Amino acid sequence: MLRASSGFAVRRPVLVLLLWSAVTVAGFGFGVGVFDRLVGDTETVQGSESYRAAQLLEATGGRPESIAAIVTAPQANDPTLRAELERAVADVRSMPGVTAIAGPQLSTTTGQALLLRITLATDGGTPTTDPADVAEAAAARLHRIPAELPEVQVTVGGGPLQGHETTAQAQRDVIKAEVLTTPLVLILLLLVFAGIVAAGLPLLVAGAGVGATFGLLYTFSAITDVSLYAIQTTTTLAVGLAVDYALLMVSRFREERRTATDLPSAIISTTATAGRTVMCSGLTVAVALAGLLVFPNPFLRSMGLAGATVVAVDALAAVTLLPALLALTGRRIAAARPRPDRGVFAAVARFVQRRPAVVLAATTGLLLLLAAPALGMTISQGDPQMMPPGSQTRQLWEQLGTHFPDRVHSGGAEVVAATSADDPALLRLRDTITTLPGITGADIQPVSAAVTVLDVSGTGADLVAALREVDAPFDVAVGGSTAQLADYRAMLTDRLPWAVALVVAGTLLLLFAFTGSVVLPIKAVLTNTLSIGAALGVVVWVFQDGHLAGLLRDQGLGYVHLTVPVLAGAIAFGLAMDYEVFLLARIRERWLAGAGPHESVADGLQRTGGTITAAALILGVVFAGFLIGGFTPIKAVGLGLLIAVALDATVVRMLLVPATMTLLGRRNWWLPRPLHQLHTRLSVNESSIPAADVTAAAPSPHHRSLNTGHSQGNVS
Repeated sequence: MLRASSGFAVRRPVLVLLLWSAVTVAGFGFGVGVFDRLVGDTETVQGSESYRAAQLLEATGGRPESIAAIVTAPQANDPTLRAELERAVADVRSMPGVTAIAGPQLSTTTGQALLLRITLATDGGTPTTDPADVAEAAAARLHRIPAELPEVQVTVGGGPLQGHETTAQAQRDVIKAEVLTTPLVLILLLLVFAGIVAAGLPLLVAGAGVGATFGLLYTFSAITDVSLYAIQTTTTLAVGLAVDYALLMVSRFREERRTATDLPSAIISTTATAGRTVMCSGLTVAVALAGLLVFPNPFLRSMGLAGATVVAVDALAAVTLLPALLALTGRRIAAARPRPDRGVFAAVARFVQRRPAVVLAATTGLLLLLAAPALGMTISQGDPQMMPPGSQTRQLWEQLGTHFPDRVHSGGAEVVAATSADDPALLRLRDTITTLPGITGADIQPVSAAVTVLDVSGTGADLVAALREVDAPFDVAVGGSTAQLADYRAMLTDRLPWAVALVVAGTLLLLFAFTGSVVLPIKAVLTNTLSIGAALGVVVWVFQDGHLAGLLRDQGLGYVHLTVPVLAGAIAFGLAMDYEVFLLARIRERWLAGAGPHESVADGLQRTGGTITAAALILGVVFAGFLIGGFTPIKAVGLGLLIAVALDATVVRMLLVPATMTLLGRRNWWLPRPLHQLHTRLSVNESSIPAADVTAAAPSPHHRSLNTGHSQGNVS
C-alpha cells in the first residue's frame, strides 16, 4: 500500500499538493472558530453522582451565575468613593439580565476594600441578556470608576468572565508559542540538513498537520466538548510529530539518493522503508492516546480522540504529502554523505556494551530517583493561582484572601434535592447533615419549585462520602467541586488499570508485529515507563513542591492539576515509543543483514542517533513553547513532555536500551515457534534489503529461528 501511495504521489505530485493545500486552508479558515467553542470543564465524570447532581440542576435552568467585584482604596469608606460606587451600581442594576446586587460590603479585615456580588439572569437568549454579555457590560462600567478616582482599583471576575479570560489566555499562549518556537525549529532544521529546501519540507508537513488539526478540533466541537487545553496540546503535538516524521523521511531519502538509480526510485524506497517506520510509530502513539477513551470524562475522551486523529493525519501527510514534495523538489536536496561505521553514537554504544550491568543499574537508579517525588503527588481541580498574576481572575482571588478571607472557598459540597424548599423532610435532612463530623453549616437555596440545593460547608477527607450515606425520602445527589474531585479520583482508581492494559496490550502487539520478537516489546514498555515516571516526578517537584518554579514565572501550588498526570503520561508514552520504533527499525535492519547482536545495536544507534537527537531537540523546543504561556497546567504538561523527550533521547535511547539489549544478546529476537505464522501475517517491519540478500546474509535456518523467529526475514 505504501509503495502504491508513494507511486501515485510521484506521478501526480501537483494533485496531491493541491488536495493537501485545500485541507490546510479549510482547516485554518474554519478551524479557528473552535476558540469560540472551548470549554473549561475538566473534572466532569459522566455517570457519577456529581454528574447526576449537575444534570438535575441543568434540567431546571441551573443556578444563576454571578460575578464579583472588589473595589480597593486607602479609605474604602471615603464619601467620594461611596458616591461614585453608588452611581456605578445603579447603572449596573438597570442593565437587562442583572437580577440582584449584594453589597457593597466593607472589609472588616483591612477596611480598604468593598465587595459586590452581581447575580445574572439564567435565561439569556438575546445579545442584551446573555449572561456573558451582561457580565462584560457590568465589568466595563465598574472599571470606569478609577477614571474618576485614580487611587481606586477595581477587580471584577468569576462566572462567565473567568471562562472568557481562560479561553483568551489559551489563545494568546498558542500564538505566543508558535511565534517564538517556529523560527527556532527552522534554524535547527537548517543546521541538520544544511539546506533550505530540505529544512523547509518538515515545516510544510507541520503546517498541513496544524491546519488539519484545527479543522478536526472544530469538527469535534460540534459533537462533543473540546477543552481549552486541547488547542495548545494537540497543535503542538501536530507540529512535533510532523517534524519528527518528516525528519526521518527526508534523512532516509538523502541516504537512498546515494544508491538509487533515479529520483522516483529513491522516493518509493524511502516510503517503503522509513514510511513503514512512520506508520508503525504513528500507530503506537495513537494507541497510547486512545487509552484516554476508556475514561468517562469528556475532557480526556476529547483529548484522546483528537490526539489519536492528529497523529494519524501527521503520519498520512508524511507518506503522501512529503513524497509529492520530494517529487517536486528532491533534485535540489543533496544526497547524504556515507555514515562512518564508527561515529560518536557507535562509540557510546560500545562503551555501554563493555559495562552493560553497571550502566543499567546507574540509569535505572537515576530514573527511579527522579520519579520518587511522584509518589507524593496530590491532584486537585486547582484554583485561580493557575492563572497569570496579571489576570483579573487571579487578582480577585488574591484580594478575596486579603480583604475577605471568609469568602474564599475552603471545601463543602452541594446536596441537590428533588423537592421544594418548604418540604419538612428537607428540613430534617438539613438537620441531619449539620450533625455530621466536619460540617459547619447547611443553607437552603431554592432553585425551582421542584429542586432545592443545600449548600453544605465543612472540611474533611470523608465529607462527600458521609453526605452520600445520608438517606432521604426523595431523589438526592451530592455535587459541587469537592464531590467532582472525589468522583474523578474514583474514576482514576477504577479505569486507569483498564487504560494501562489497553495501551500496553496494543503497544506489545504493534511492536511484536514490527520486530518479530516477544522480548523487545516488553523491554520497551518497561524502559519507557521509567522515563515517564521520572518526568512526572520532576513535574511534582517543580509545580507541586515549588522547587525552581520561579524560573518558569510560577510557584509551588501544593498540588498538580488533575489533567496533568494522565494527559502527560499518555502523550509521553506515545512519544517514547516513537523513538523506540525509530531505533529498533535500524537495529533490526542490521540484524537481518547478518550483523551480530552487539554490532547491530551499535550500528543501529550510529545510524539513528543523529536523527533521534535532532528530532528530540526540535520536539523539545516545541514543548518548551508550553513553558512561556501563562496557564500553569499547560506549563506542567509542557515540562513533563520536555523532560520525557530529553530523558528518552539521551538516558533511555543511548544508555538504557543498549545496556539491556547487550545483556539480552540473541534473546532480544526470541520468538516462540507457535507465533511464527502470526508474525508473518502481522509483520510491518522495515528494511531496504531485498529478501534474497537477507537470506544470503542470514545465519542458518536453525540459528535464525532462535533469534528472529523465522527464516526469511519478511522484509520489503
